[in-house]
Amino acid sequence: MAALDLFGRRWSLRILWELREGPLGFRPLQKRCDDMSSSVMRQRLTELLDAQVIHQLPDSRYELTPLGQEARHALNPLARWAERWAATIDPQGADPTDDQSASAVSHPDTVDDGTPDRDSAD
Repeated sequence: MAALDLFGRRWSLRILWELREGPLGFRPLQKRCDDMSSSVMRQRLTELLDAQVIHQLPDSRYELTPLGQEARHALNPLARWAERWAATIDPQGADPTDDQSASAVSHPDTVDDGTPDRDSAD
């Protein structure tokens, strides 16, 4: 429940998403998050830092920790479901050229279609 609470807070998942390709400083991250307010950004970054999902580099940029990377991979099936859901709700609005990086990332406990590997020891 704690993870759902953390990731359910506005902007938390967006920050995780924007850090997926590598470290970002405060201002570039804020820009990628649609210029969210600085106070909300600081609050979310502090929460994610405290949860050890991200950490701050010596040059002040933020990046995902191994736990953050794992969380991102764990959320990939939800991202794929959201794409299917969006296509069902608005078939005309579905854009097959949208960023597919969430569905293209493999996870060691899944087979190619993203379903759980039955041999996985979870």
